[in-house]
Amino acid sequence: MANTGLQVLGLILSITGWVGGALVCAVPWWRVSAFVGNELVVAQVLWEGLWMTCLSEWGRLQCKIYDSGLALSSSAQLSRAMSVIALLICFLAVPVAVTGLKCTRCLGDAQGPKGKLARASGILFVLGGVVFLMPVCWMAYVVVRDFYDPDVPPPNKRELGPALYLGWIVSILMIIGGALLYAGSTNPGALAPPGRGGIRSNPPSTASEGKQEKAFV
Repeated sequence: MANTGLQVLGLILSITGWVGGALVCAVPWWRVSAFVGNELVVAQVLWEGLWMTCLSEWGRLQCKIYDSGLALSSSAQLSRAMSVIALLICFLAVPVAVTGLKCTRCLGDAQGPKGKLARASGILFVLGGVVFLMPVCWMAYVVVRDFYDPDVPPPNKRELGPALYLGWIVSILMIIGGALLYAGSTNPGALAPPGRGGIRSNPPSTASEGKQEKAFV
């Protein structure tokens, strides 16, 4: 039988990760830099995201959307595409999960089809979490690589922004939530041996009966 508690917990974690992933994708806090020229200026901080860049100076924040997506680096374009794909996968998984939950009545009491839908939604959430994790890890790798590269000038060096740390958290939430949703929708008795009532002894073969009759003659 499906475990309703695991299903609901998995769906809550998955939706929380999905909403957090949308927030991470939108905010301009992926990369942060306090370098201006060759000196460190505390009063001026540059924030960069997938869709816009923001400049914080003396408590004032000015943001600007990128003029052209094609002018971005290949890593930024790839991170954009994979983040949107991951969010779309989770968006498709939400109605499938709600339909397949044991506590809903979308398909009546047909637990077989509902369990398949719930397991499919769990797989989609796990897939979305893995796809969302890849651009976050890749962007972190690019930031660390450029920071320690002596050929990169100091004004172009960046540091890890808070959005990357939050991206790791929401990816794990989507993966764990999808796994719990799949585990809660699996029927443990599907592969179990039949009960006592289903055990039947094999009928004796005709060859053994013939041997017994010959022994008594």
